[in-house]
Amino acid sequence: MTTTPSTESPVQRRRGQASHQKAGIAFGAPFFLGFVFVFVLPIAYALYQSFFRVEAAGGLGLGGTDTVFAGFENYIKAFGDDGFWASMLRVAVFALIQIPISLGLSLGAALLLDSVNSERRSSGLRTALLVPYMVPAVVASLIWVYLYSPRVGPLTAVGKVFGLDVNFFGSSLLWISIGNLIVWMVLGFNMLILYSSLRSVDRSTLEAARVDGAGALRIAWSIKIPAIRGTLVLAGLISIIGMLQIFNEPLLFRAASPETVTKDFTPIMAIYFQAFTSNNYNYAAALSVVLAVVVGLLSFGFYKLTTRKETS
Repeated sequence: MTTTPSTESPVQRRRGQASHQKAGIAFGAPFFLGFVFVFVLPIAYALYQSFFRVEAAGGLGLGGTDTVFAGFENYIKAFGDDGFWASMLRVAVFALIQIPISLGLSLGAALLLDSVNSERRSSGLRTALLVPYMVPAVVASLIWVYLYSPRVGPLTAVGKVFGLDVNFFGSSLLWISIGNLIVWMVLGFNMLILYSSLRSVDRSTLEAARVDGAGALRIAWSIKIPAIRGTLVLAGLISIIGMLQIFNEPLLFRAASPETVTKDFTPIMAIYFQAFTSNNYNYAAALSVVLAVVVGLLSFGFYKLTTRKETS
């Protein structure tokens, strides 16, 4: 079989490559511009603001305020802020419990869907599990605040039927209530990611395992789960980043139980109240930078730990 030699000259080939590059840049430009304006510039501005402080002008503080350069003063204050670091520890302990439960349930749902032979039935189950994720976070939180309400919520009434006086906003059940809400919201999203990865597993390998006498549980544990380990790591990274930024759920729970959910209950809440209640934007910017660094370090450490286990 003979091939026809290309009739393009080197100059024409270079022009064609340049044209393809320009087309790629044109298609990617809207995303990169949005990324710069939505992420890069706000981060750079927060970093800039964190090196300043606002102080009263004049001896008696009657001459307005001045913004002066503070150096690392806000960061020194942040590292000594016991309330902020207590909120970080509080959320970290919660994440150690909640993330494995959430990923385990999502993995179980994905494996169950992957074992369904009927595509029509599988599509219906995927849609049902994905509906809670499509509900906006604030709306979902409001729904569950209503369900947990001791006055109008049905869950408290059901508990009383069985002789149980349950306070979902109490200190003993608050994290369970928030965790249940988060699992309800993210289960469908993680399930969809894991299910998509499961569908790429070689079907011939699964059939060979069945011929050899392996059952469904053995196939799932020895073939399917190891095959999607990278996707599990990705879902874990997303969960870690999202967990340390938890804000909507506890903020709405605070309206129902302000004595339990304090202003610095989570790191984001501490930053929010510093910025919009105490009007200390510069210190809030420093706390935001510290939180971003902590999230980055934890995500990097989790990724290195999981990939090291995978390659060893």
